[in-house]
Amino acid sequence: QVQLVESGGGLVQAGGSLRLSCEASGFISKRNVMGWYRQASGKQRELVATITSGGSTNYADSVKGRFTISRDNAKNTVLLQMNSLKPEDTAVYYCKWSEVLGTSFYWGQGTQVTVSS
Repeated sequence: QVQLVESGGGLVQAGGSLRLSCEASGFISKRNVMGWYRQASGKQRELVATITSGGSTNYADSVKGRFTISRDNAKNTVLLQMNSLKPEDTAVYYCKWSEVLGTSFYWGQGTQVTVSS
């Protein structure tokens, strides 16, 4: 079992920045992928960015050049630095932890990000 605790959401004006944090605890296998997904009202959940325990990253085209994902393996924490925020970035952001060798995955409770125009 893995528990994920997210923090850092809030309200920001367009062009501003926010940083999301997600800390994982519990039985954590060393080879894993942590990432951020988001779900806007009335839309499906979509990938924002992921990072493997080895440091490989993947970004949605819509956030490339604006968002940066990073992690601290010693603290089992993943960060999402969001710059140049746009109103269309408004959504609930969810942290996800997945095993690389296996089928287990877990979601955080979500944190609201609202970008005003």
